Amino acid sequence: MTGLFSSRRLGAMLAKEFVQMRRDRITFAMMLAVPVIQLLLFGYAINNDPRGLPAAILALGQDRYTRAVVSALEVSNYYRFGQRPQSAAEAESLMAKGEISFLITIPSDFGTRVERADRPRILVEADATDPAAASGAVSALGTIAGRALVRAQGREPVTDPAGGEGDSLSFVVHRRYNPENITQYNIVPGLLGVILQMTMVMMTSMALTREIERGTMENLLAMPATAGEIMLGKVLPYLAVGAVQVVIVLGAAKLLFAVPFLGGLGLLLSCVLVFVLALVLLGYTISTMARTQLQAMQLTFFFFLPSLMLSGFMFPFAGMPGWAQALGELFPLTHFLRIIRAIMLKGADLGDIGDEVVYLSLFVPVFAGVALMRFRSTLD
Repeated sequence: MTGLFSSRRLGAMLAKEFVQMRRDRITFAMMLAVPVIQLLLFGYAINNDPRGLPAAILALGQDRYTRAVVSALEVSNYYRFGQRPQSAAEAESLMAKGEISFLITIPSDFGTRVERADRPRILVEADATDPAAASGAVSALGTIAGRALVRAQGREPVTDPAGGEGDSLSFVVHRRYNPENITQYNIVPGLLGVILQMTMVMMTSMALTREIERGTMENLLAMPATAGEIMLGKVLPYLAVGAVQVVIVLGAAKLLFAVPFLGGLGLLLSCVLVFVLALVLLGYTISTMARTQLQAMQLTFFFFLPSLMLSGFMFPFAGMPGWAQALGELFPLTHFLRIIRAIMLKGADLGDIGDEVVYLSLFVPVFAGVALMRFRSTLD
């Protein structure tokens, strides 16, 4: 008869669990890697007050007041002026492609109106598809430009009670593509990519591991089918599941949230097809690395977490540091979010999003090649 408690039996159970944990390297790696990734992402990469946002200045005059305002904006840390458009049409193209988040237009009569004390105006056009990224930089613009103008006039800056620089400047703010700053216009299209990624990768990642756990892998390998045929047979059914999800999300976006749909439906569906194909191939690649369905789910979560954080879905992409943006470019979700928001909210055509479509399409042959090599390695 065994006693109520035995330290020897407990020690044996603990030794057995540690050995099993050591053998399950994927689970052990997840336990260590996930907290570290969360710490790094939330501590360094996530920024709710983004700075260094891509912007452009269209200065139609060359007077000293215009130059003073331009210089002040360029040295501020809220904006990063990498583009200098020469016309309004060129500036419009940059904003449609998503290369700039702000366009600041200083009219040709700016200096004349300053001399007449006629309260000159500056036009600010902000890409409001992401309201969180636009609000902080727009509010800071008045203070930066107002102080620069006061200094150019040789006066001492005096801040008014509202936080501005008196009545020296007037700003006309156009929030493009989302003038009412409705958060759902940004979130709901992005949810299509997030939902597809979460379900497609997870379900497909269990394709091979389910065969291994059920003991039917030998029957599958005995079939007169190539590795490519097996891969296509595993992933193509999930394209139909993805199609159903697309219909549900787009229908809800239109009927429940009234999200505008300005672009072409055919272009959107073509991009969704490329995105879903990349996801199911990624899931199949994960299934060749895992030995159990639990390991497949762990690897899926390991991919899903940084992809969600660094794609621009939850936090402004332009506000992240350079290294985080470089990592974010390695995820299909990052490029898909830019594509779907541009099509739905901006009415973008293929010329506007051509680069993003090319980047997204590259994931398909890369994931397919890795999956086929991993599957042949599994056979050996």
